[in-house]
Amino acid sequence: MSRLFETTQLGTLDLPNRLVMAPMTRNRADADGVPQAIMATYYAQRASAGLIIAEAATPNAVGQTYPNITAIHSDAHVAGWRQVTDTVHAAGGRMFLQLQHGGRVGHPDTSGLTPVAPSPVPLPDTIFTPSGHQPAAVPREMTLDEIDSTVADFAAAARRAVDAGFAGVEVHAANGYLLHQFLAKGTNHRTDAYGGPVAGRIRFVVEVVEAVAAEIGPERVGVRIAPGLTVNGIDEGDTEDIYPALVDALTDVGGLAYLHVVFADPGQAVFQEIRKNWPGALIANPVLGWGGPLPADGGRAAGERLLAAGADLISLGRAFLANPDLVERMRIGAPLNPVREKGLMYTGGAAGYTDYPVLAEAQVPVLSAP
Repeated sequence: MSRLFETTQLGTLDLPNRLVMAPMTRNRADADGVPQAIMATYYAQRASAGLIIAEAATPNAVGQTYPNITAIHSDAHVAGWRQVTDTVHAAGGRMFLQLQHGGRVGHPDTSGLTPVAPSPVPLPDTIFTPSGHQPAAVPREMTLDEIDSTVADFAAAARRAVDAGFAGVEVHAANGYLLHQFLAKGTNHRTDAYGGPVAGRIRFVVEVVEAVAAEIGPERVGVRIAPGLTVNGIDEGDTEDIYPALVDALTDVGGLAYLHVVFADPGQAVFQEIRKNWPGALIANPVLGWGGPLPADGGRAAGERLLAAGADLISLGRAFLANPDLVERMRIGAPLNPVREKGLMYTGGAAGYTDYPVLAEAQVPVLSAP
């Protein structure tokens, strides 16, 4: 039996396996960020995952990235998410919610507000808005008061997430969004205490995590990082210096639920150093070919390599998107559903969302046994 299917524990949560459904933006909320009923169906279909990390939810209005993104800063958002968590819990699942502020990845036509960022450096690309792709707006540089209020917004969002029934939250410090923008030299040109050397550039991330942990307890808080990732125009500049310092600072927070490394490569020195220095649970998201087709096994072999390299849990995205019963398919070696056309990920409705078929064991041959 592969270690992927072992029971394990994450904080106070008993997990039936080591497979984590990664957070994936699917654009099925309403225009105000309120989760819709179809989202409860989608997540409940995938409740056999050891843990579901629900898609990014914004902690305030200015943090909105794209149209129909979920949020968690109003009572309506809490009520919408509550119908999701109740349905997933009834199906036997466990959920965290990812908290994401877009920073410069946003547009006034989407949020009604000028995006904010560590420095007024625009996204070097167009951005999708309700009227289609538009040139990115130049963000406003955050004042110190705005930094403080954003930290408070993350803490308040974490409290709302717990009120909505989530077991915890994941602070998104990856993929080129606001927290990652503070970490990177290319987007953080500040000369105050939140810029300059690594100690300054990690400060905002650490303050957010500290505030969230103080609000709901560190055992309910995970952090997502993406060392070296250049998505959304990010240029870190000194990756090899940022992450050892950040991991040390997060360790000092004490008792966090996990660290989630995106596009983890067990052969890379940065991953090895993170695993060596991080004392807690490590979720690793394997490299499966950015923009290309999924491997036939959905990432099982890559996940097993990461477990052998010291990861505790393995997060998969597209494989869970296309296979509601991914855990069972992988366990018995059954073929996987292919991911349908990319547009269906984001267009709304059931197509490419809740209509992927589950395994009919009598009709689908087993390819291999674990």
